Amino acid sequence: MSEDTATLEYSDATKTIGDQIVGLTLKEAKELSDYLENEHGIKAAAGGGVVMAGPAGDGGGEAAEAKTEFDVVLTGFGDKKLDVVKVVKTITGASLMEAKKMVEGAPATLKEAASKEEADKIKADVEAAGGSIELK
Repeated sequence: MSEDTATLEYSDATKTIGDQIVGLTLKEAKELSDYLENEHGIKAAAGGGVVMAGPAGDGGGEAAEAKTEFDVVLTGFGDKKLDVVKVVKTITGASLMEAKKMVEGAPATLKEAASKEEADKIKADVEAAGGSIELK
């Protein structure tokens, strides 16, 4: 197996992109992830967060108290389903049918690992349309 990896060669462009990705801050990596998902429909693998995790330390309790990323979960749509579907479509970039299925299938996660500000904005938008949101 080590013989296979020893013969791999990478183009200069691949090396440059790889080095740039490795050098990203957590905020920049999250922004890149959001961009790829929203603009190109490319979602990060389920275990992607592990790569970006910080070093383990004695401050585990502090990390739990200072939560900086939230999952935004639609828990209901009230009596204004169409308005909520439109907002969900805008937030997720999904098609109208996909957004409708998400709303009707509540609870549904609209955004994973959103910043506090982004999560609060999504919550306000959905609640203004008549839906209900839970931040996890």
